[in-house]
Amino acid sequence: MADETPAEAPPPEPTPLERLGHAIAALPGVTGISIHLGELQAAATREGLIATMTALRDDPRFAFEQLMDLAGVDWPERAERFDVVYNLLSVSLNQRVRVIVATDAETPVASVHEVWPAATWWEREAWDLFGIVFSGQPDLRRILTDYGFEGHPLRKDFPLTGYIEVRYDEDRKAVVYEPVKLTQDFRNFDFLSPWEALTTLPGDEKVLQARAKG
Repeated sequence: MADETPAEAPPPEPTPLERLGHAIAALPGVTGISIHLGELQAAATREGLIATMTALRDDPRFAFEQLMDLAGVDWPERAERFDVVYNLLSVSLNQRVRVIVATDAETPVASVHEVWPAATWWEREAWDLFGIVFSGQPDLRRILTDYGFEGHPLRKDFPLTGYIEVRYDEDRKAVVYEPVKLTQDFRNFDFLSPWEALTTLPGDEKVLQARAKG
């Protein structure tokens, strides 16, 4: 009787997302591809960023016409503490990719405003809130904080209270900027509502005494 060895099952066909990831991984400047929670992520180098982004926009396999947003992420324990995250959308092909580039507080990332003009707003926001510098950006100025603001509020080493407080001075009839003054450095909270903290409501003393006697 012939030895009947079961045939090995063929490898599963790659999903459309996996095929897209393999194609993006072959682009110059892309160092890695991953799929996290059903979303495609591509790690890219700073040096090859413009070439990578231009290919993602112009190559008909990708056709990422829109930069949906750009955001910063702060990892203070890393040497390159910041991630610049680009979320791209292809309306014509109904596909998305997230491109991530790492940098530090001194090394600039090339601006992509010539690839997607809308990037100017996002790059200004990332610089304002994180201090990420974008080279080649002609309008790199603050967009959310006040004129003359010092520091970058979304850095994880920036104090929650900030350094400067703004108030209207009635005597001077003007808005004044002053260093933050905390009137109390530490407070204890029991996190109980007034009803939870009270074991006996006012007026119930007699009722409790009657129950104790009974």
